[in-house]
Amino acid sequence: MAGGIKKIVVEQGAERFPSTGAILLSVGDVPVSRARGQMQDMVQGTNTDMGKDTLHLLSYAGEFLKPCPGTRNYICCGYLILNVGTNCPLDCSYCILQAYFNLPNLRVHVNLEQEIDRVFEAIDREPEKIFRVGTGEFTDSLALDPVTGWSGIIVERFSMRKNTVLELKTKTANTRALLESTCRDRIIVSWSLNSPFICATEEHGAAALKKRLEAARECRAAGFTLGFHFDPMIPHRDWKDGYRRTVDLLDRYIEPGGIIWISMGSFRFMPALKPIIRRRHRDTCVLDGEFIKGLDGKMRYFKPIRIELYSFLRELLSQWHPDMGLYLCMESHEVWLESMSWSPETTEGLCGYLDQRVRKFFDLCG
Repeated sequence: MAGGIKKIVVEQGAERFPSTGAILLSVGDVPVSRARGQMQDMVQGTNTDMGKDTLHLLSYAGEFLKPCPGTRNYICCGYLILNVGTNCPLDCSYCILQAYFNLPNLRVHVNLEQEIDRVFEAIDREPEKIFRVGTGEFTDSLALDPVTGWSGIIVERFSMRKNTVLELKTKTANTRALLESTCRDRIIVSWSLNSPFICATEEHGAAALKKRLEAARECRAAGFTLGFHFDPMIPHRDWKDGYRRTVDLLDRYIEPGGIIWISMGSFRFMPALKPIIRRRHRDTCVLDGEFIKGLDGKMRYFKPIRIELYSFLRELLSQWHPDMGLYLCMESHEVWLESMSWSPETTEGLCGYLDQRVRKFFDLCG
């Protein structure tokens, strides 16, 4: 990834953090500019490249541990986000980050190492509660890891906590730092998967599907627990055959007993994202489906389409292994019942289901 960085912006105050010096050293001879405050002259609504070649180093003043924003009226998994940075060097056509943030560039919070103690203070105040924490909501967990060293900062400390799991979610094969680490306890390495067609045509800059699964196999062999996320599922020509091929590849590369969970979700988006996708990805197929505005204001496939997607993939995965920890991301009770033949009914119910998966795989509290 360092080779893809063409510019670096260092905000005022970021220079004093050791991470800044380490990052500047890792990227080598790249032009560096200074900024007195947050740059707001380039916004994603007018800049088509979104600054994906620009590393932006800043001291983040907000909370580092936040609940997943979720969406109202749908069942949420209760995930917590460790906000290590925002925006992603990959360029998936469907990515909600294209419309979610109004500030460009690959923004790295260089004060993470200094602020992480506050995160653990909050976690340690509730020793009987299970915390499921991830870094893959606002950026890819590992795409920038060779430059930022995020895994080196957080993996060991999370691994020491008895009431916490850390999930690193990626579409890359950047696992070298993880494999060189001695920490495995309570660390989940997850990959976003899709049909081979969607991976090849819509997930620009991501590792090829087989490369992701080879990396997952290597992590499992090294002792890591795995997760997978089929999200967003996208109906396209011969989509059933495509998702069947992906499950066949899973069977070829992965031993299913090492998988803590697999999520499924379908493409949904804020209406503001549509013109951005049209402008930035003119050959995309992701907007070809039939959409309706959901209860949360997001555009979603019609309910029968979503149910067909989930039912089909659930059947394939259940045939592969009967205990995969399957769950739906941001779906209604009705869709759960129709596609999964059961429902957690509420967000609290889904949190309990996933917490039980955590207890099954790790020595945690409760």
